[in-house]
Amino acid sequence: MVDGTRHLLRRRICVRNHGFVSSQHRLMHLWKRSNVVNGIYTYLSGGACGYGNLFSTGYGTNTAALSSVLFNDGFGCGSCYQIRCTGASACYRGSPIITVTATNLCPPNWAQPSDNGGWCNPPRVHFDMSKPAFMKIADWHAGIVPVMYRRVPCPVRGGIRFLLQGNGYWLLAFVMNVGGGGDVARMWVKGSNTGWISMSQNWGASYQAFSRLGGQSLSFKIMSYTTSNTIIASDVAPSNWNVGLTYEATVNFH
Repeated sequence: MVDGTRHLLRRRICVRNHGFVSSQHRLMHLWKRSNVVNGIYTYLSGGACGYGNLFSTGYGTNTAALSSVLFNDGFGCGSCYQIRCTGASACYRGSPIITVTATNLCPPNWAQPSDNGGWCNPPRVHFDMSKPAFMKIADWHAGIVPVMYRRVPCPVRGGIRFLLQGNGYWLLAFVMNVGGGGDVARMWVKGSNTGWISMSQNWGASYQAFSRLGGQSLSFKIMSYTTSNTIIASDVAPSNWNVGLTYEATVNFH
């Protein structure tokens, strides 16, 4: 990071209205104005969302960190945005559009004013894009450029993925590759010998249950934060599941 504020995307924006629609087929939002920063380290890891290595988990380099207004205490993890550079000489001709996934938090920098360095200070909406993503819309030497952005459905392939961690009395599941809104509001887990157990958010896109679930096949129920739609991923992990492994469901939001 160049400084504590430039965590992922030093982008200046004055838009506060970022409410989400309530139906899955209306995830495409109107364009809004903002600025984007070239965040050199944004794409190296999943950071505050807990996605780990973004290459091995399938997110690649089309990623961005969100200011706390959009990050929303981790409920913004996995959400997707279209971004295009407008109104600056550094913007590429034709204003190409890129779709990025939110994988990290761009934290406030209270030592800097919100219009000069503290781009992620509340209530600003801000994206800190990875350098490879930034280079698809503008000359990276510019550092920060004005953009238009909008929320869009996430273009994922395959089913929802669950990276499992924990021990004999505690299950921690990192939820990845979520389609539709890309985000998660609530989760439940069900062992082959239990009913549905409500999970609590640990941090970012990870959810936990304090229960003995070893030796049981695991199913998950996921509620979308954006739409409140719920999906059940049955028998995602077999009875001999192990921590440190990722299991993919056959279902996803669309």
